[in-house]
Amino acid sequence: MTTALADLGGIPLGDERGRAWVEGRFHAPYLRDSMLDAGVLVETLETATFWSSAHQVYAAVKGALESSLGEGALVLCHVSHVYETGCSLYFTVAARQGDDPLPRWLAAKAAASDAIVAAGATITHHHAVGTDHRPWLAREIGPVGVAILRGIKATVDPTNILNPGVLVP
Repeated sequence: MTTALADLGGIPLGDERGRAWVEGRFHAPYLRDSMLDAGVLVETLETATFWSSAHQVYAAVKGALESSLGEGALVLCHVSHVYETGCSLYFTVAARQGDDPLPRWLAAKAAASDAIVAAGATITHHHAVGTDHRPWLAREIGPVGVAILRGIKATVDPTNILNPGVLVP
């Protein structure tokens, strides 16, 4: 352990937890499939934010997901990446599927995405923007950011054949 962590009260715990994570890290998709079969909607989403707003972003996204999914929804969150200026918050959600789980999840994801952008966090972290997050990108990067992306796209892809409609709002 570094002295910086020890100075902050960190305690070495050995490598057992790390080894358990490595051994089980790919089991989650199979567990998810079993939960879906049992009628539980299971999904994840992530964002990144500055340390100064991590608690605010966490509370806003958790609240949006719980409100959208209703009673009995379980919203978990962990810090998946740590940076000098901030962190990535990775949310895992479990809720009743209901009669039509896809629209149910899309509504919850939209509520969470609205909360993410309103709290000043990024609509995505390392999973890219793509079609899922595109509706929120302009709100996050503003008109100048959109103009920059459009200018780059026009310059490097003047015939618009590279992923048309995927990233640039």
